[in-house]
Amino acid sequence: MRLDKLVFIFIAVSLLSCKKDKEEDPIVSNNLSNGMVVLCEGLFQQNNSSLSWVDLSSGAVQNSFFLNKTGRLLGDTGNDLQKYGSKIYIVVNVSSTIEVLSASNFESIKQIEMTNGQVSKQPRSMAFANGKVFVSCYDGYVDVIDTTSLTVTNRIQVGQNPEGVTYANGNIYVANSGGLNFPNVDSTLSVIDVNSEIELMKITVGPNPGAVIADAFGDVYVISRGNYGTIPSRLKRINTATNTMDETFNFDVNGISKMNNNFLIHDGTSVSIFNPNTESIENSNLVNTSGVTTLYHIQYSASRDRIYLLDAMNYTSLGFVRVFNSDGSYVSSYEVGLNPSKIIFYD
Repeated sequence: MRLDKLVFIFIAVSLLSCKKDKEEDPIVSNNLSNGMVVLCEGLFQQNNSSLSWVDLSSGAVQNSFFLNKTGRLLGDTGNDLQKYGSKIYIVVNVSSTIEVLSASNFESIKQIEMTNGQVSKQPRSMAFANGKVFVSCYDGYVDVIDTTSLTVTNRIQVGQNPEGVTYANGNIYVANSGGLNFPNVDSTLSVIDVNSEIELMKITVGPNPGAVIADAFGDVYVISRGNYGTIPSRLKRINTATNTMDETFNFDVNGISKMNNNFLIHDGTSVSIFNPNTESIENSNLVNTSGVTTLYHIQYSASRDRIYLLDAMNYTSLGFVRVFNSDGSYVSSYEVGLNPSKIIFYD
């Protein structure tokens, strides 16, 4: 969860406790096809992260999918959800756990405790390479998890409060945000060799780096979020052949995700396509977001050729997944859990 949202959420939590609970949705089919699993962060320190299953055939939504599958709650503040091989991995930040589930039926395989003694590592994001999971942890390390034994095999010290992480050209790239020291933030990207599992260097990219993503041509892009005021958020390009920052793009950007060989980018209100080959914005204001209250994240499904906007609403009400065709035309909406942030699609 972004730090600029925490103050609002602390205030809003008390309001949420006064609202009548919504009647639980009925359990829908457990056939994991033609649907999507949505990770919903929940509210900080409220232990109400969840998974929603959306059946795209019927439109039915099950907002207690993880609870119904495992018989227990997911935990506090789910930050990442990804599939690698035959397994699903979920990072639960405040609970300091990583849930490992079967990708075929979502049955629990293991819950990995992410603590250093009695101290929480506060895991944030994941990238995968060489049969391993590289997990950024807010205590200043990247943990390496073997996907066979599902144990932490190494800890690599990086910068302050690492967040976004991606793989490109034989290396793991980690954004060191320094968010817990705001406004005295970090401004570096750590480069880790996946074979030696050693930090090779740090690249200065600008204050408060967050999301990191690799393009189809081998380069890496990072969002330097600035100070949410006088220093604006900017997209930076890293040349992975030289591990240098080669470009800064002069437009506001809050989020980024892949759309085939392009990127979908948003500034909180408008959605555009960024072409990393031409390094230019195409189809600015692609999606009419007038019906979106709080644009929290954006994803694209290549198999359906559709864009999915995750709407956090007011952070204390149930969120929505807003679906659009790739030309920006509206399709449908699904009410899911609190603060939806990531999707895995099932064809």
